[in-house]
Amino acid sequence: MPNATTRPKRTRRHRRAQREDAVRNELVSRSLESAQQCLFSQDYGTAFVHYLLVLNLAPALKDFANESFRFTLFKWTDELDSLGRIQDLFNCYEQAMELFPVDEVIVNSMGEHLFRMGFRDEAAGHFYKALKLRPDFPEAKENFYRVANWLVERWHFLMLNDHGRNHKYQLAIKKAVEGGCSSVLDIGTGTGILGMCAKMAGAAEVYACELSKTMYELACEVLSANGMADSIKIVHLKSLDMKIPKDIPNRVSLVVTETVDAGLFGEGIIETLIHAWKHLLLPPPNTQQPLSSPSQTGRVIPAGATVFGVAVQCREIRRQHRLCASSVGGLDLSAVGQIYSPVSCLADTEDSTEPYTTERLSRLRGGYIQLTQPFTALDIDFNNVQELEGLCSREMMQLRLCVTQEGVLDALAVWFQLHLDQDNHLSTGPQEDTCWEQAIYPIQSPFNTVKCGDEILVEVSCKDSYLRLCCAAIIRDGHTFRLYNVTPKILTANPEAELCSALAGLQTNQEKPSCAFMLESAEIALLNNTAYHNSFQRAMSKLLVSLKSTRRSQQSDTELDPIYVLDVSEGFSVLSLIAISPGLVQAYSSVEKEHHQTMLRLLAKGNGVLESTLEFWLSHVEDDSAVLQRPATEKLWSAIILDCIETCGLIRQKLLEKATLARCLLEDGGQIFPERIVIHGMLVESDTLLRESAVQGTEPTLGFNIAPFINQFTVPVHVFLDLSTLECTHLSEAVELFALDLMNSTANYTDREVKVRVNTSGKVTAIAFWYQIHLDSEQSVSTFSEDSHWKQAAVVLQQPLTVSRGEWVKLSIQLHKSSISITTVKEEGLGADDVIREAEPVTSDS
Repeated sequence: MPNATTRPKRTRRHRRAQREDAVRNELVSRSLESAQQCLFSQDYGTAFVHYLLVLNLAPALKDFANESFRFTLFKWTDELDSLGRIQDLFNCYEQAMELFPVDEVIVNSMGEHLFRMGFRDEAAGHFYKALKLRPDFPEAKENFYRVANWLVERWHFLMLNDHGRNHKYQLAIKKAVEGGCSSVLDIGTGTGILGMCAKMAGAAEVYACELSKTMYELACEVLSANGMADSIKIVHLKSLDMKIPKDIPNRVSLVVTETVDAGLFGEGIIETLIHAWKHLLLPPPNTQQPLSSPSQTGRVIPAGATVFGVAVQCREIRRQHRLCASSVGGLDLSAVGQIYSPVSCLADTEDSTEPYTTERLSRLRGGYIQLTQPFTALDIDFNNVQELEGLCSREMMQLRLCVTQEGVLDALAVWFQLHLDQDNHLSTGPQEDTCWEQAIYPIQSPFNTVKCGDEILVEVSCKDSYLRLCCAAIIRDGHTFRLYNVTPKILTANPEAELCSALAGLQTNQEKPSCAFMLESAEIALLNNTAYHNSFQRAMSKLLVSLKSTRRSQQSDTELDPIYVLDVSEGFSVLSLIAISPGLVQAYSSVEKEHHQTMLRLLAKGNGVLESTLEFWLSHVEDDSAVLQRPATEKLWSAIILDCIETCGLIRQKLLEKATLARCLLEDGGQIFPERIVIHGMLVESDTLLRESAVQGTEPTLGFNIAPFINQFTVPVHVFLDLSTLECTHLSEAVELFALDLMNSTANYTDREVKVRVNTSGKVTAIAFWYQIHLDSEQSVSTFSEDSHWKQAAVVLQQPLTVSRGEWVKLSIQLHKSSISITTVKEEGLGADDVIREAEPVTSDS
């Protein structure tokens, strides 16, 4: 009887399963159809929910629905991003990656969102995972290269390649450990090299801390590879958050650190060491008990530092921090008063303002001139906690510098000597072959000419743990001229009332307004690029003449329609104002910041431009991300100005996509500025570029295996280069590498081969490149010119190529979106025909 009772039950279960399968299939079918209908109506949120239901119920459909699901995910998360629903955005990506854990496109897209929101460590992890899933994925590769510059800054490579610096640190640590410092804490360990030096020297206990997640994980790998993972404890913390006994069991007898920047204090070493002395270090030696054991007292490496400075004249520094041009493109710039960069050490500036920038003086275009003898600005003892604590409350010190060379006072250049101990010292001076740059304190006063015999009054203080050096006055013939006697009010935000006041002061024959504006250094340098603005004015005038002629022939008996011009440049731009021709042009600027808009209104008023002819485009569009739209329902643009090249020397991301959309929005005879970009380049040999790109050589660094781990973050394209001062040998003439036609997509290509003749024997380590920006067929500017505010870039080869004079090198160039890649191979036996075919594209992309 048991068989008789169980048989019907099995049948009922089977029928129930069949009914459930049928219901599930019906639900899947209807949800899939609903998802597609929602996509058609652009209801991406509902479509996403339907796809989640379908793919969870029917995983077998993943391959079929993959492309549609990706499209829906990206559209919906973009919408969530624009609405500020960040948590919902990340929830969607988490759900997507549960369904498609090895989909490199989804993983990479998640990384892009993370990076835009400032989560660089997490973004890097996603880009790295996407590359592991698909090593030839160009978007992930480009993203990883970009984020690698943030996570592992180039100075890490320079520092590890600085054998003198490494050796001196090793000697100082060895001496301290052998002298009795048995417990060591490495603060800001980076790759872990200093902690490993301490362990190798015989320290009984070694601890390390690192705040950056990327560098922490890298240091863990390095310690494991060197067999020290069990003997060095590393924590992912800022030292200020470390506690005893939670993070380390006891106070240590030695702290080693290199948390210093070009201005010495900028990475917070003062706060770090005060905290270490109070909470992590044993007390310093007691002068009353000189025989106390080093293992029972604390000390710091470096032991102290001496800061030096000199007053300099430097055109390159000047044009990044002061407006030097009185007019550009026929536009009088005096109406805006003074323009400052954010770099300032004045007493009334915001506390968050950094008082200095950094430069490598030896590589500044045009060089620099010392106007005074070098001076000592400060001495600091890192082993004296009272001195550290009193630094910020110390009275301002005044120095009088005698001018020894007539010139323009552009900046104070500052460097330091780091005293590791009594015997080992490191200098960051401009004449040293060092991994450090120098700190630059720009002078932004209009009164800046000095003569021999003058004295410069320099005020030295330490505020907010920044070392501040301010040129307060020039003393001449017994008279004191204050450089910043009256600081004009700087307009940065919400400037309505200030604008009315400033405009009221722009009457004929009246003094210029006393207001001042703050622009980023790159924006000031752009404004000082007169050649670029003047070339644009000529190209724009030519287009206007052509358009006027055409319209007169078509609208002879009516008033001419306005010519619509849109400037979508990044940051501050005056091109929209230069484009305006009274009574004909209606210009739109896409500047977003209110003080930028105020500046343009002042310039318009000061140059007699009707207020109604300049408008701000973002107030006309609902979605800031969709800037490229028609000026009106029935109108098209006559000219669209695109910002094509980043200051760093790279093509702007999504340039070709923007150009494609811009072409669709142009009237007949309209133009994109620029219309064409040509990439030029040359073969170079440069040990400097190699040292900045990766840890060099096959020998371990101080005996430690570090290179394979940090070299994972090698970036092939180096930016912010000045080829006029870079230490390199030119191995070829400049050649045309690639061209981008923004007006004619059929003329573009994605790959190209170029054959370059070697004219100097050597090793090709990089291909340096820059751009010729063709505004039209007659007007062009180079990003490798004396007036250029743009820097140059270089593709560094993984393996240098040895070449001899007269040989040929074939370059295979690829441009994927905005990312350029170049591979090289030496060609044998090339003849004259190869020279003729040099510029022919390999493949076409219409």
